[in-house]
Amino acid sequence: MNFKLELFVLPVSDVDRARAFYQKAGFRLDLAKDITGDYRVVHLTPPGSEASIIFGKGLTTAAPGSAQGLYLVVTDIEEARADLFRRGIEVSEVFHDGKGVFFHGHDAGAVVHNSQGQERIAGPHPRACRYGSYATFSDPDSNGWVLQEITQRFPGR
Repeated sequence: MNFKLELFVLPVSDVDRARAFYQKAGFRLDLAKDITGDYRVVHLTPPGSEASIIFGKGLTTAAPGSAQGLYLVVTDIEEARADLFRRGIEVSEVFHDGKGVFFHGHDAGAVVHNSQGQERIAGPHPRACRYGSYATFSDPDSNGWVLQEITQRFPGR
């Protein structure tokens, strides 16, 4: 039995502002529907993704901006960063972890490093490590996204 992650509920404070931001970032609008005055749904999909985001009114009790470490996998980190930048999205410079471990520090839209021994270094991974280069951005509510370059997947993926 396969279990595919399909949809993530994103907590936002302003539905129209969030919709405009994600469409500006290139996400495809799949659905925008006002069900009742207290229930509104917007469903968008990142370019090339099989998984989507959904947000609106009456969908979640999570605090706006509390979603952190949402990963968007790309095959070319520099190209993906440049595309977002051209679209007017504030995105960090490309970086890698000097220790060569999985990057997992993102808090309220800001990249942080915890005590797990990470070392953020500017620029893409020098050996083009297939999971090793990153950039980050946040939506208007500070929900935090991480671009991760994956040039070749590990076997079984």
